[in-house]
Amino acid sequence: MFSKATFNFLGELAANNNKAWFEANKPRYEELVREPALEFIAAMAIPLGKFAPHFRAEPRKMGGSLMRVFRDTRFARDKTPYKTNIGIQFRHELGNDVHAPGFYLHVATDECFFGAGCWHPEADMLGRIRDRIAENPKRWFAVRDDKRLAAHWALAGDSLSRPPRGYAADHPAIDDLKRKDFIELAALSAAEVTGSGLVKLAAERFAAAATLMKFLCEAQSVQY
Repeated sequence: MFSKATFNFLGELAANNNKAWFEANKPRYEELVREPALEFIAAMAIPLGKFAPHFRAEPRKMGGSLMRVFRDTRFARDKTPYKTNIGIQFRHELGNDVHAPGFYLHVATDECFFGAGCWHPEADMLGRIRDRIAENPKRWFAVRDDKRLAAHWALAGDSLSRPPRGYAADHPAIDDLKRKDFIELAALSAAEVTGSGLVKLAAERFAAAATLMKFLCEAQSVQY
């Protein structure tokens, strides 16, 4: 699937992030990035079906689990047109964007990792998650501190500096209620990305995050 040449291409793209270079090297992008990514996605369909049957592995060039290489530069100061990482998200069947609950693989020259959870959920979704934590903090703590999850995963993302409106500052879970992201990250090395066991490792890591994903799905009233 992925190889050292994949990382080399991503590094070259970072150094030549312009349309002319990308178009001239598009066959290499297809061979070294898109094709291995789609192969990985297709291989994840069976293991996902075993522990997360409502999450989808869709190996399509556009609109599937592989995230677009094109950056949205409309409101960004950085106007470089291409992403210099590979992003793959296995979203819930009812989710239609990157903010939905999902499992994630990030591959870049500077960092690789697995992700699980909700990144930048929209206001309604975020409120539902916070309400579920506020109503049953003990259940949330059991999920957050699950030994199988904590063995490889760690909470990450952005948080508010003050308690969100409507939640008591002395609530036992106030630090987590301040979160704007409910994501966990698990470290991944370049050697693991290019190794033959990536699919097996991804399945193991994602399955270990099932408690978190189930909690988030319940908060949205959807099946895990």
